[in-house]
Amino acid sequence: MKKRRKNNYGIIGVTIVVLVAIFEVYGGKIDAFFTSIKNGIKEDLNIKEEVEPAINEVNSDLKVYFLDVGQADSILIQNKNENMLIDAGNNEDGPKLVKYFKKLGIKNFKYVVGTHPHEDHIGGLDNVINSFDVENIYLPNAITTTKTFEDVLDAIEKKNKSFETPKINDTFNLGEASLTVIFPGTNTNDLNSSSIVLKMTFGNNSFLFMGDAPVEVENKILLNGINADVLKVGHHGSRYSSSDIFLDKVNCKYAIISCGKNNSYNHPHKETIAKLNTRNINVYRTDEMGTILASSDGREIKMSIMKTDTNG
Repeated sequence: MKKRRKNNYGIIGVTIVVLVAIFEVYGGKIDAFFTSIKNGIKEDLNIKEEVEPAINEVNSDLKVYFLDVGQADSILIQNKNENMLIDAGNNEDGPKLVKYFKKLGIKNFKYVVGTHPHEDHIGGLDNVINSFDVENIYLPNAITTTKTFEDVLDAIEKKNKSFETPKINDTFNLGEASLTVIFPGTNTNDLNSSSIVLKMTFGNNSFLFMGDAPVEVENKILLNGINADVLKVGHHGSRYSSSDIFLDKVNCKYAIISCGKNNSYNHPHKETIAKLNTRNINVYRTDEMGTILASSDGREIKMSIMKTDTNG
């Protein structure tokens, strides 16, 4: 006689109903329980989920003028009616720079920086300090006995001002732009190596200003967050700056070279131009294009060129 098979369908059905009811009541807690286990495993294994980088919103436009001052440097930065000057060309450029700044409607500077005391960087600083209200003056811890440097010190004293030597990682704001001291200049025996190096961040855009800093300085700042969209190339495009490892770290889209036509130093050197071209970096030169203006809305940088009567 055959044994009858037990009918298990009823039991299965009841079981399903019970499980559904449990899930409806405790489903959220169960899900939270397994989520906590998953997060705990991630923490134990130090696993981090990738997060999209935040957009640093700004509500203004930034202007950075790489001024045509011949075989010299001068950079004007403007944001939200605040002005900053990095270097002021040669002695002959000073009066022309003052005239141009007044034409732009500038009455004061929040910051004036002399990256290092060579005449082609601080030559016109005394004219600027004498002609405008200047809130903060930054110079490196390096001095010379040249008349050009003494003229700058005399102008500072005449205005009852004093200068500061910034420290590494010092930060300050120009409108919505943030500036960080990447290198304060410490080599008093080599004025180029005393150059103050600054990085400016505006929204998601960034600029790196190298003064005349040579490879020696570049090697010291490789780990200092020097990546930037725009690089003011060190030392007028000399072969003694812009090493391969440095350019790879900066990873810039635009490179600005400030130099004079047919200068006696043959700046920029062909080795530097070759390095920039190999990396498909857009190169802008004041000797070929005149004054170069980089405009940023915090997301995009637009480059333009213009003729200015600033080269003395």
